[in-house]
Amino acid sequence: MKRRHLIGTTAALGMAGALGFNIRPARAEVSKLRISHGYGILYLPLIVMRDQKMLERQAEKAGLGSIEVTWQTLDGGNVINDAMLAGSLDIAGTGSPGFVTLWAKARGIPKAEIIGVSGMSTCALVLNANRPHLKALADFTASDKIALPGIKTSLAAVVLQMLVAKQFGQANYARLDPMTVGIPHPEAAQALISGKTEIAAHFASPPFSIIELASPNIHKVIAASDVLGDSTLDVIFAPKRFVDANPRMMGAFLAAQDEANAFIAKDPLAAAQAFNRITRTTATDQDVVKMITDPDTHFSATPHGVMEYARFMHAVGSIRAKPDGWKDLFMPELHDRQGS
Repeated sequence: MKRRHLIGTTAALGMAGALGFNIRPARAEVSKLRISHGYGILYLPLIVMRDQKMLERQAEKAGLGSIEVTWQTLDGGNVINDAMLAGSLDIAGTGSPGFVTLWAKARGIPKAEIIGVSGMSTCALVLNANRPHLKALADFTASDKIALPGIKTSLAAVVLQMLVAKQFGQANYARLDPMTVGIPHPEAAQALISGKTEIAAHFASPPFSIIELASPNIHKVIAASDVLGDSTLDVIFAPKRFVDANPRMMGAFLAAQDEANAFIAKDPLAAAQAFNRITRTTATDQDVVKMITDPDTHFSATPHGVMEYARFMHAVGSIRAKPDGWKDLFMPELHDRQGS
């Protein structure tokens, strides 16, 4: 029995090596990480982790010694997915649809597979417009351009498709796609407020949605919560082989994220100050506090409603592979939580 077990273990390790998994002892876990987050309040847990160096402390507490974390600011599912596939990122925050897209595309390809590390956040994602006639989705014409971080697969792009499908029927889910243009949130907000470009609307998250609505010539058309409720809008993910090779580091990451969420809940003002230090927006600390304490804003490592995106995207043909449940999408360390 002992010999049979040894042979089985050796064969399993050989098979894992053939599939491209980087199996290393715990002492060989990485000491350098490359992590990205976007601009808006949805990324606050990562921004607080960055500002307060929480991951560095949790890694040292886990016995991993001193680590070096390099942060990047990337926005839009397409941009983030490309960076991950190119091997220039270890961990990234992104919209749930962009994550689902990459998960489906890379499934079954060992060197490209990705896995969800955790949920992250939800907030009031709003479609704002600067043209008076745009009061509903039905009012948009070919000349009314809609800015969002990335076309087709970004969070805003897929949520817009879901809103359109609800109003005009699933067969017409892409009705507004020709009007969308990919522009990062800061530039899109500037364009919408100026009113001097082709941009007639912007699907924005706080603080940009709030900054825009402070302008007298801008109004809200529709909000994501009208369809999705408080489902997780942004998640955190990583290459699966990276997660498999660095279990203690991923444990430290989850501990740092839970610490960041507790920090935000306990002291919204300190979290707002951290946000402004890192992002350098024009919002005041009190403006950001209002965003953090808004009833539609939630921060949690436990994913909620991610399967809604997967089911919709599979139904309209945006992805070929559909997960059987949320646990297919996320690493085992989360499976004891009440996700969906």
